[in-house]
Amino acid sequence: MASELLSAAVVLVLVLDPFGNVPLVNAMLAGVASGRRRFVIVRECAVAFAVLALFMAFGRSFLELMHLSETSVSIAGGVILFMIAIRMVFAHPEGLLGGPQQLGEPLVVPLAVPLIAGPSALATVMLMASREPEKIGMWWAALTAAMLFTTVVLLAGERLQRWMGDRAMQAVERLLGLILTAIAVEMLLGGIRAFIEGL
Repeated sequence: MASELLSAAVVLVLVLDPFGNVPLVNAMLAGVASGRRRFVIVRECAVAFAVLALFMAFGRSFLELMHLSETSVSIAGGVILFMIAIRMVFAHPEGLLGGPQQLGEPLVVPLAVPLIAGPSALATVMLMASREPEKIGMWWAALTAAMLFTTVVLLAGERLQRWMGDRAMQAVERLLGLILTAIAVEMLLGGIRAFIEGL
């Protein structure tokens, strides 16, 4: 039970990618005062947690409403996760999600969603809850632990980047990306396996 909880929390931390997000968050909040910066990070992490919690709580109902199978969500989640993992391994100048960076203080978009609570994170929590709903308490605990860890890392973002340097931050992100690639492939293969067995 404890190992499964730890495993789920680690997967969620990898999906949330706090170390990879540090440079992006630092860049987005460069013009924000230090005290205000902490408030913004906590607020955006709280919003991201609320969004992920909604998907975890109502993910199964959403799948039933949209007539989507767990297999399709597993395959889609694996593909999205794989794409984000590749961008982590092969660093992109525009960040994980691409597109122009927003100036000024962010509000919900793009920091909370889709930077922290991105498509892969939403798919992952929905998949966890829909696959094994009897373990929902453990999934909640894993999500809470992962989000707390993410918040702490982002709050310490400026110090981390100064202490480790850009190259070390990139190395950590690429290592996490490599692990995430393996998780994405496993999720994708699981979905394909379930599809073949259902034929």
